[in-house]
Amino acid sequence: MSTTAVTDSSFEGDVIDASKPVLVDFWAEWCGPCKQIGPALEELAAELGDDIQITKINIDDNPQTPTKYGVRGVPTMMIFQDGQVAATKVGAMPKNQIKEWIQSNI
Repeated sequence: MSTTAVTDSSFEGDVIDASKPVLVDFWAEWCGPCKQIGPALEELAAELGDDIQITKINIDDNPQTPTKYGVRGVPTMMIFQDGQVAATKVGAMPKNQIKEWIQSNI
């Protein structure tokens, strides 16, 4: 399993109504740290795909969702469970720290 792109229009169905926890990576094309964590998120999507779905939303192409959830900087990662934000992490970090953060919040 790999990361899935979501949009403002698909967010409700892909994230809010999801049957399992969803990590949303709010990112931008111009963001260096966003590009740094991209490969780690792909690997984690493969490793943890049974427990959590990992998605990405481009904040420049989809401005409504980041505004709704108060995203002020990228990368911002949020874990959604049962339609609610369960955890938020701002900034890039190594893969092992992302994995620990995910596992401690699902």
